[in-house]
Amino acid sequence: MTAARQAVDLLVQTSSGWHFDGARHGLTDREWMALRLLARANRFSRTPSALAQFVGTSRATASQTVKRLEDKGYLQRKSADQDKRSVILDVTPRGEKILASDPIAPLIHAIATLEVGANNFRDLLSQILRQLDARQNRHHADSCRQCIFLTEAAYNRASRKQTEYTCRFFRADLTGAEVDLLCFNFEGRGSGAVPT
Repeated sequence: MTAARQAVDLLVQTSSGWHFDGARHGLTDREWMALRLLARANRFSRTPSALAQFVGTSRATASQTVKRLEDKGYLQRKSADQDKRSVILDVTPRGEKILASDPIAPLIHAIATLEVGANNFRDLLSQILRQLDARQNRHHADSCRQCIFLTEAAYNRASRKQTEYTCRFFRADLTGAEVDLLCFNFEGRGSGAVPT
């Protein structure tokens, strides 16, 4: 258990890259978390509710974060195509530009250069997260590529086009680029390694 305890201690120390007091480049840690999520989330998960779940706050607090990011020009709201009462949050070009200064960039670089490999490290962390989710009766966001709701779509005769993928949960077509984005309705396929 000593190695496990030491690993947790090290993880806590690395968290200074994403949990910090004050602001970095004019954004608080929660604003950075929100911007990162919304830049990586699929169209079904760029909502205030998903943001609140990811950041671990109430919807009211998440809405305040969104408002601050909108005021700074990093986010914009738009009505959802299917339900005009729902809001989709999009990162603006200015938001994409500030993400180039993301304080977690050194952490990403450090993981990318690991001797054990970034894929192995990711797979181990994913395994740990699945165990924690099972114990706490919850599930986490992950990419569609590992989700049980994802199917490869067949030729659509009505529209005469080949759709790459379909999400059975939302009953919607997905592009190849969308399957690597985060989704909060993710349900894992099993406990195997995450494919690349």
